[in-house]
Amino acid sequence: MDNASQITSFVLSGLNVMKYQQVALFSLTFISYCSVVVVNVAVIVTIILDKNMHEPIYILLCSFCMNGLYGTTGFYPKFLWDLLSAVQVISYSGCIFQALVMYSFVCSDLSILAVMSYDRYVAICRPLVYHSVMSKKILLMFISFSWFTPFCISAVTMILTSRLKLCSPYIARLYCVNLNIVKLACLTAETVVNNIVSNLTVTFFLFQGFLIVWSYVFVIRTCVNSLENRARFMQTCVPHLTSLLFFVVTMLLDVFNLKFGSNLSLTIQNVIAIELLILPPIINPLVYGFKLTKIRIRILSVITFKIK
Repeated sequence: MDNASQITSFVLSGLNVMKYQQVALFSLTFISYCSVVVVNVAVIVTIILDKNMHEPIYILLCSFCMNGLYGTTGFYPKFLWDLLSAVQVISYSGCIFQALVMYSFVCSDLSILAVMSYDRYVAICRPLVYHSVMSKKILLMFISFSWFTPFCISAVTMILTSRLKLCSPYIARLYCVNLNIVKLACLTAETVVNNIVSNLTVTFFLFQGFLIVWSYVFVIRTCVNSLENRARFMQTCVPHLTSLLFFVVTMLLDVFNLKFGSNLSLTIQNVIAIELLILPPIINPLVYGFKLTKIRIRILSVITFKIK
């Protein structure tokens, strides 16, 4: 218990590679981060500058890409610095902040996906009232909800975590995650409130998952009997379902890694830990960019103009 007050920093012991491997890993990580920034910024700027794309589906996509930049920025700069350092250390406040960013990033991703699924439901199943239901005012409310609600939930979670007395400064991961910090608590009894809030949070976001399923049940039922709706489904819903699939798979793997990863090799644990911060942020804007006609044409026209 006395050691708890002396913990002012954490050692991230997830990185265990040789010096020459760190250089190669730094190069790959830097390229990965640059790729994330380029593809997401390209989509964001394209949507902002083109007034023809100031529609709900594109504005939600813009919010989705911004969240991807937010989450990856909470990881990549620190990880790149760690790859150049002999010891991977992070301050106590820095660790809490990084865990907050990671938590709110994941929760916001799910919330945005839920809003996007509802948008597709209204567009395909209730097209006559689409513009009134998805007005600018309501859209702003949805986007605010998908950003600020997850952030507030994450902030409350991290405040509860910060009150715990910790008995070890070692986190066996490449970056700080709330669950790993809670595991360092000296007394299990102190984490009861954390567990209750965690269960309530899971229930809240499971409800959003139910909303996604509910939306697509009606969307698929509507599209089955309409050739026009099937075409709209293929153009706008397939990218969303692809993003959703990547999110669900990476999240399930990450949860499995957090709960049962101790039996896996450190390399596999690290790969699972960072795939959520590599695959979706790169694949999401690419999938939407290639599938949504307006974005694809706009980006290709800019590239063609630059070449000429």
